[in-house]
Amino acid sequence: MKTIHTKAKHTEWLSAEDMHASSKIWLSELAFFKDEQLFLEDLIKSHTLQLIDKSHFDKSKDIIDRLSQVVKQTEVLFNAVTKHENELSIMVDGIDELAKEANYKKEHRNLIELIGEFKKRYQKIKAELFALVKEVIKEAKENRLIDKQ
Repeated sequence: MKTIHTKAKHTEWLSAEDMHASSKIWLSELAFFKDEQLFLEDLIKSHTLQLIDKSHFDKSKDIIDRLSQVVKQTEVLFNAVTKHENELSIMVDGIDELAKEANYKKEHRNLIELIGEFKKRYQKIKAELFALVKEVIKEAKENRLIDKQ
């Protein structure tokens, strides 16, 4: 995953509660994405014959390959956020460990960027897949109408 690192320092002001809330939201979103990806895989399976047709093969292969990468990235991000959430105790243990706390905030800032970029990529792939499946379904309906005439 490519990341664009900005010089944002807004995590400096985030409290442990804010970072915990962000992590919980990310975990919820990523869990939803995992379920959604199962639906997308079923959608692909149900239209496999149309998608492997020579007129759609290259485009569908590209989208499916990118979706496969996103599925793997979802799992990696889910594990990273879970680990990050489990390490939140560094921020609330009452012990001043400035280096560890700074590192935790830096990791949180990186996760903000990674999750944001991931969501944009995922939405784009999903939109392309839906557009392709819509096109395939429309063609199948047109072919059935032509065959009936």
